Amino acid sequence: MAKERFHIKTPIFQSALLSNQWNKEVYFKMDCYQPSGSFKIRGIGELCEAYFLKGYNHFLSSSGGNAGYSVAYIARELGAEATVIVPHTTHSEVMDKISALGAYVEVVGDAWDDTHLYAMAKAESLKAAYIHPFDDPLLWKGNASIIDECTTQISRPDAVVAAVGGGGLLCGVMRGMEKYGWGDSRLIAAETEGAASFAASYQVGSLVTLERVDTIATSLAAKTIAEEALQWAKKQNVSPYVVTDKMALDACSSFLSEFRVLVEPACGAALSAVYNNAEVLQDAKSVLVLVCGGIAMSLPMLEAYKEKVG
Repeated sequence: MAKERFHIKTPIFQSALLSNQWNKEVYFKMDCYQPSGSFKIRGIGELCEAYFLKGYNHFLSSSGGNAGYSVAYIARELGAEATVIVPHTTHSEVMDKISALGAYVEVVGDAWDDTHLYAMAKAESLKAAYIHPFDDPLLWKGNASIIDECTTQISRPDAVVAAVGGGGLLCGVMRGMEKYGWGDSRLIAAETEGAASFAASYQVGSLVTLERVDTIATSLAAKTIAEEALQWAKKQNVSPYVVTDKMALDACSSFLSEFRVLVEPACGAALSAVYNNAEVLQDAKSVLVLVCGGIAMSLPMLEAYKEKVG
């Protein structure tokens, strides 16, 4: 199990509302309660600490929000420097939150993929450790800790639902599920329509790079998923699940009403599966949703997004 130096063990709550409504057990793994506001701290913590022990004291991240915020948080905890490069789609409130942790924030590129290329070059010039937001084996190892915890909290569910952006969470979750013999459980990989790079790649069996991303769920806005994520999908029981931005937002509102917690639209994509009793879950008698959380949301932002999508 990954060390709990930066992340905490989060609770699992059963939804009495949905369990009764759909006649199945519905559970939420509340990683929205992490100190960084999202699951990202698990893998980012593992990766940053490894670099820190190698002598690096400057971390550089390319992130539209949650990964960058986790890098900034961990850098502050370790007494290191942090630089976070974000795309133009990043909300100003998110940049302010990252800056408040002492990180230097720079805006480059129209999508994460452009930001990533610039950030890698800058990390090399600064001799900083480049912290990839989703494509690194150490990061997957850290993310697998979420399943380490789940196995001590509930029995194996029939289905696990997780949001997929670049695939870092999926890779960690699949590692954990394989480790504990959860291979019979289906993983539902949730995305929004404007950023469904996993679903596109899954359909053709090879990596697909989207021409553009167009979604309010900016945390899912990677044009290409990690190769490792596709390889897991080929050998394990994985099903893509694609929702509209409106469905993701409606799920965020339902979750807020039920648990008094506000999460990002990216997380709403996963929540949508159980709030809509999705077809991919019809045969499941027990469902575990990984509530990935996210810092890029506030009540005014939620209302603005709702008005935007109609």
